[in-house]
Amino acid sequence: MSVIEINNLTRDYGGERGVFALSFKVEQGEAFGFLGPNGAGKTTTIRHLMGFIRSQQGSVMISGKDCWRDSASIQKILGYIPGEISFFEDMTGTEFIRFCAKYCGLRGEGRTKEMLDRFELRPKGKIKKMSKGMKQKIGIVTAFMHNPEILLLDEPTSGLDPLMQNRFIELVQEEKKAGKTILMSSHMFEEVERTCDRIGIIRAGKLAALDSTEALREKHLRSYTVTLADEKTAAAFAGDFAGKPEGTRVTVSAKQTLEEIFLNYYGGDQ
Repeated sequence: MSVIEINNLTRDYGGERGVFALSFKVEQGEAFGFLGPNGAGKTTTIRHLMGFIRSQQGSVMISGKDCWRDSASIQKILGYIPGEISFFEDMTGTEFIRFCAKYCGLRGEGRTKEMLDRFELRPKGKIKKMSKGMKQKIGIVTAFMHNPEILLLDEPTSGLDPLMQNRFIELVQEEKKAGKTILMSSHMFEEVERTCDRIGIIRAGKLAALDSTEALREKHLRSYTVTLADEKTAAAFAGDFAGKPEGTRVTVSAKQTLEEIFLNYYGGDQ
């Protein structure tokens, strides 16, 4: 069952900026990685899903509802981390978390304490005095505290140290096992590789690739041919590296990392 459905979405800002005839789906319980550099259209797509922008053409649906027309009801089941989080800077972190809890209709504390403990956050101070990492942790807490069914995550680990990045990856893995539907835009290739079932690569507002992580690796195999001293050595080498021997020559195929695959679409000419 498709939870997120984007069909022929177009938002043209002029100057080849925006998204153009963009179509993809995210299934129930799936984690979908959305990759592309700044300006490729990732955040524009997510803002359409949040109901912040109305599409010029095409449709954007979550759980069978129109994201623009039914945004209020959709947002009750969403957890959202913006690429650039806006805060009321004069609030304390605790006050902001309480404000968000009231906004999303959370009764009780939900998962607030769990998230605060997981990310070692003590949010009593003024937000304007907090580091980028602390602000990002507040964003994570407010996105997960009401235990939403669907998560839209735009650069969710920006500003976090490696330890907290790893904890976030573990959290996403747990949420996926619990049947949550996740769309995550990220520049962190490791977190996408470790969490996402399928990946969409967007280039200049258009989908350049869409497939499972493993299928993308299979499509972008690199082959190397090595010449050895004699056939016996070649056979031993082939056995060690799963190669194909032909006399003294052995051909070995190597899968590329997700980062290397991404650069095929963005840096291949270089």
